[in-house]
Amino acid sequence: MGEEKMALPPGFQFDPTDEELIVSFLNRRAANLPCYPNIIPDLDIYAAHPWGLHGKAFWSKNEWYFFSGLRQNRTTEKGFWKEIGLSEPIFTSKGDEVGIKNFLVFCGDGVRSDWIMEEYHLLNNYSTTSQNQLRGLKEWVVCRVREGKVFDCEEKISNDDEGVELSYLDELFFSMDGDDQDDDITFPT
Repeated sequence: MGEEKMALPPGFQFDPTDEELIVSFLNRRAANLPCYPNIIPDLDIYAAHPWGLHGKAFWSKNEWYFFSGLRQNRTTEKGFWKEIGLSEPIFTSKGDEVGIKNFLVFCGDGVRSDWIMEEYHLLNNYSTTSQNQLRGLKEWVVCRVREGKVFDCEEKISNDDEGVELSYLDELFFSMDGDDQDDDITFPT
């Protein structure tokens, strides 16, 4: 990826889905294939603090994006990235599982910050890279970092698990007590 990084033309926004981050970007990076547009840089997140990402990572819509080699030790000079125990499988639109998203929070001086990282991992069985090629490459992840509250990502996961969202009328219908089945229901006209 020795090519010069591109900026998006005016009016274009980078707002990829989880599937797009894994299939269109991380899969190609892990296979050492060119990525167009080549906008996500390689960065060692563990050598920098999150508020120092400006100018180093690709920024769009108040989020920073970058590739990084996976390391077990996530310590930086100013703190460390801690997994918060939430992970989410990533599926294609066809229903194939292609990766995992882990949530991490940055801690400095023993205190949780508002910096959240979503770390995307490619499943080996999905990779376009052969097993022989994989042996020579380090494991890559693509990261999305933003400043926000940890409960935002916890709430997102729990809402995703609940299934279909009910309309107001559906909730009203399901909330009716079974003993009142003979009562007439009147709606305003």
